[in-house]
Amino acid sequence: MNRFVIADSTLCIGCHTCEAACAETHRLYGLQSMPRLKVMRNLNESAPQMCHHCEDAPCAGVCPVNAITCADGAVQLNESVCVSCKLCGIACPFGAIEFSGSRPLHIPANVNSPKAPPAPPAPARVSTLLDWVPGVRPIAVKCDLCSFDESGPACVRTCPTKALRLIDNKEIAQSSKRKRELTLSTSLGDLTLFTQPEAKK
Repeated sequence: MNRFVIADSTLCIGCHTCEAACAETHRLYGLQSMPRLKVMRNLNESAPQMCHHCEDAPCAGVCPVNAITCADGAVQLNESVCVSCKLCGIACPFGAIEFSGSRPLHIPANVNSPKAPPAPPAPARVSTLLDWVPGVRPIAVKCDLCSFDESGPACVRTCPTKALRLIDNKEIAQSSKRKRELTLSTSLGDLTLFTQPEAKK
């Protein structure tokens, strides 16, 4: 089973520190600076939404160039291999894959020449799946558990209320063991109800 980050909505205060830390950490490593998680809120609670690192990841299954693979107990994306087909974003059932791109250095926005018509203005923000910006190739962006950083995910380290926690293989094994024990005790409890002899009148 893969590792993943979980959020406790009762501790999250919606401060977006996790988003800022994620964006800056990846920018410093030369990756897309778009945050890999997004804080969602309702009337009473907030919590970041991020990649679930599925065991049978549909995003990896549809990627035509194998830019998304399972490695080190996580679903990893190689940005340099991505061909901008956006199939992974469509396949993800949790909406955890966004798209971002960087304009080539020293090329201004909406550049044109006598041989090319002026580029259209940047579109209104609808969705990273639909938006198209002239001169920018969209790259898939998803949580990689900060695999390049030995100290672990930046969001977990910087959360001021400790609302985020990295679940590793040891905790997954302990949780699975607890579930099996609860299932067994429940099953045995039900069994004793049916096997108890009737009380004599």
